Amino acid sequence: MDNMRFEPGWLEQSGADGVSLGLSELLWYQRYTKVLDLTPRMPIHSKLAGTYLAKSKGRGMEFDEVRHYQTGDDVRTIDWRVTARTGKVHTKLFREEKERPVFILTDLGSSMQFGSALLFKSVQAAHLAALIAWHVKQRGDKLGGLVFSQQQHFELKPQSRSHGVLRYFHALTEVQHTIQGSRGLSLNDALSQLRRLVRPGSLVYILSDFAGFTDDGLRHIRAIRQHNEVTCCPVTDPLDLMLPAFSSGVAAVSDGRHTGYIELDSTALRQRYASQQQTQQQQLKQHISQLGCKWLPVSAAEPVLSQLERKWYG
Repeated sequence: MDNMRFEPGWLEQSGADGVSLGLSELLWYQRYTKVLDLTPRMPIHSKLAGTYLAKSKGRGMEFDEVRHYQTGDDVRTIDWRVTARTGKVHTKLFREEKERPVFILTDLGSSMQFGSALLFKSVQAAHLAALIAWHVKQRGDKLGGLVFSQQQHFELKPQSRSHGVLRYFHALTEVQHTIQGSRGLSLNDALSQLRRLVRPGSLVYILSDFAGFTDDGLRHIRAIRQHNEVTCCPVTDPLDLMLPAFSSGVAAVSDGRHTGYIELDSTALRQRYASQQQTQQQQLKQHISQLGCKWLPVSAAEPVLSQLERKWYG
């Protein structure tokens, strides 16, 4: 695979600066779709014809088995060779080809507009969404989903080919650049909206740092998971997980209502912070995994291609 992403100039070569978001860096990922595998791992329930073989039996392109003829079977599917050999009427069964839409929920909210190393978490989420989108196009699936922040959101019904991909990219760049607005959503509200949008038998990706995630959000994911394959991709920054080891001075911190001050050179503080953040991540992973969802963590401190290549091929 191309080693461009490992070079020091990776950001410049992909057209990215790590903070803003442009169409060119999203288009750049088209050549790297092999780092993902979107093969369905659960039965597909969509009624639309497509490119995947469902476990239900019916008329289609892929032969499955022969069984005894039953009342109501289509006489055109009778296997005359087996019938002649056994003396009993047998019919052919086929696996139906069905469509599997793919939905991506991308969180570009205020907590995602942060990065201490390589990229903002929002930009990393957009890069991962771009990889998924190009892979969806390559597989011939339809792409839809939600892109949101507290200021703006786009709800995108599934569309195929390049139109679906480019429309999603437009939503990513629009939301990333929207500073003020009144059409935004919280993560829990976005999950509720996604729940209404998703079709049974779909593949769903949730890209977020899960800040502000509550029991309501968990309830929505549980409902989505009942009829769909769900992958949750928590996007983190190194400072989300631990404070720098070589820090000094005093820093102001706030919970949105109250402001306090901490001493950055306190070893006890760093240990307590790391333990608290690790516990929080483990609890989130446990809740998500118990629903039968896949867990694919992504760091904003390293190119997403490197991380996915290690996971799928390392």
